[in-house]
Amino acid sequence: MGLTSSDLHAAATRLAAVAATVEGELNGLDGQLGDGDLGITVATGWKEVANETLPDDVGMAFLAASKAFQRVSSSSYGTLTATALMAAAKKTKGRTDVPWSEVPGLVAAARDAMMERGKGALGDKSVLDIVDAVAQAIAGMDDPGAMATAATAAAESTLTAFRGKPNRLGRARMFGDKTIGMDDPGMRAFQRLVAGLAPP
Repeated sequence: MGLTSSDLHAAATRLAAVAATVEGELNGLDGQLGDGDLGITVATGWKEVANETLPDDVGMAFLAASKAFQRVSSSSYGTLTATALMAAAKKTKGRTDVPWSEVPGLVAAARDAMMERGKGALGDKSVLDIVDAVAQAIAGMDDPGAMATAATAAAESTLTAFRGKPNRLGRARMFGDKTIGMDDPGMRAFQRLVAGLAPP
C-alpha cells in the first residue's frame, strides 16, 4: 500500500497539532522580519486542511487541501503552501494509491512550483532552500518512515547552515545583514512541520 488520501488526512491532522504548538514561536520570529502573523497563517491553514473531508482520489485530495489552505490564508506563505499542494495534485490525480517511491518526486515538483510562483532562487535563505534540501535527502527512497527521518535531519541541518547568512528574498531582505544569525521564519516553520511528521 502506498500513499492514500487517509495518509494525507492523518498527516494534515499531525501538522495542525504541531502548528498550534509553534504558533507563538513563529509569530515572534516573523515579527522581527515581517508582519508577525506567520504562526497564525500556518496554524490556521493546517487546521482548515485537517478539518476538510478529503476524497479518495489522492490528486483530488491534494487539490482539496490546497484550496482549504488558500481559503483561510492569502499571505505569500499560504500561497506557496497551496502552490506546493497543487503541484502534488497534478502528479497524482486519478489514483487512490500512489507508490511511496514517487513521494520524493512530489516534493521536488512542489519545490519547482514554489520557485516559479515565488520568483525566488536557491541560496536566498528562504523556505525554498529547505524544501530543496528535503527533496535531495529523500531522493530514491521508498519507505515513509525512512523518508521522514531523513527529511527531519535535512531540514534541521539546512536551518542551521543558513542561520549565518543574510536573507535575500521577501520582506526580510530589506533587513540585509541584520538577518545574519537569525532563522528565516518560513524556513523554521517548515522545519518544525517536518519534524512533526517524523516517527517518535
